[in-house]
Amino acid sequence: MAASPTLYVHSPMAIQVALYSLPDASDVSHLLLTGSHSAVAGRIAGAFRASGRPAVAEEILGAMRSAGYTVNEVNPFARPLPALPPGGRAESPDVQRLRLVWAAMRQPVIEVFPAAQALQIDIDALLKDVEARYATDAYHSLSIEGYRVTAELIEKVCSGDWNPNDNAADQATRDAMAARGYWETHNVVKVDLVRIVQGENPGAVFRQSLSRWFQALFSPGVQAGILKPADLAGYRNEQVFIRGAQHVPPSKEAVRECMPVLFELLETEQDPAVRAVLGHVVLVYIHPYMDGNGRIARFLMNLMLAAAGHIWTVIPVDQRTQYMNALEQASSAGDIRLLTALIARLANEQRGHPLPGPS
Repeated sequence: MAASPTLYVHSPMAIQVALYSLPDASDVSHLLLTGSHSAVAGRIAGAFRASGRPAVAEEILGAMRSAGYTVNEVNPFARPLPALPPGGRAESPDVQRLRLVWAAMRQPVIEVFPAAQALQIDIDALLKDVEARYATDAYHSLSIEGYRVTAELIEKVCSGDWNPNDNAADQATRDAMAARGYWETHNVVKVDLVRIVQGENPGAVFRQSLSRWFQALFSPGVQAGILKPADLAGYRNEQVFIRGAQHVPPSKEAVRECMPVLFELLETEQDPAVRAVLGHVVLVYIHPYMDGNGRIARFLMNLMLAAAGHIWTVIPVDQRTQYMNALEQASSAGDIRLLTALIARLANEQRGHPLPGPS
């Protein structure tokens, strides 16, 4: 943050070492957003890209721009940087546990969840179906998190009749911000869905897009002044506790070790149901953000399901207790079968009979 432009020219190796000491963009984005450092953000993003870490550069730029800042990326180095040679380090107990949990749970998911039909997916028909289920999905997913949303509010947001600049009610309400953020994220996820159907690796798409999902979910609140720009920085910097759950998410330091492993597991996993169910469970287990984890986990679940020929599946708010209990059993007791059976049953029911929209 305090490095002057000349330091990048005169001490490039020191800067490169510092950049590689950061596992992701969360901490630096928090500082940049707190201080409104647009010029510094452009320089640091350019430095990360020049160091061979374009994903971190994009996360910084996305966070700043989502908060309404104009950022121009520049490469502050005078000469190309040397490539970092391959290497490794011992994995922490948190990471080892994550790998063991995935290995232990994947076979039960395969046994319980029916395989998708191996058919050519019609992208236009898929997107039309996802769009038709949107209002219901938004209502139930937001309601599960305690937001009070109505069919009128959801329609207002996605029809473009949402005006936080001139309408005080639109600007001030937490529920309206949540509905708008859900709509923005839904649109990003649809683009990612097409990418996967067209052949891109599902885990790699999620790795590249997670920060954009998070920024889309909360940028309306930042732009309306309800949230601080620093809230878009990325992974949490505090310990969190889940109300009513025995499971305590890992420390903020462990989050930064565990998230790259989740991406890796999703990238190498061949079974789409495992990607959907375990991706959902592990993301909630890690709880990388202070807020939004449940919504993002359900978006992840449906991205993986829909891209593989399963139906976009809505978890009804009237089954919230069953859903939360199943998540708790997976996180605390290592029993994934309850959650898998719940999602599989809902997917089967909603294929023929989609849930009705909110009244």
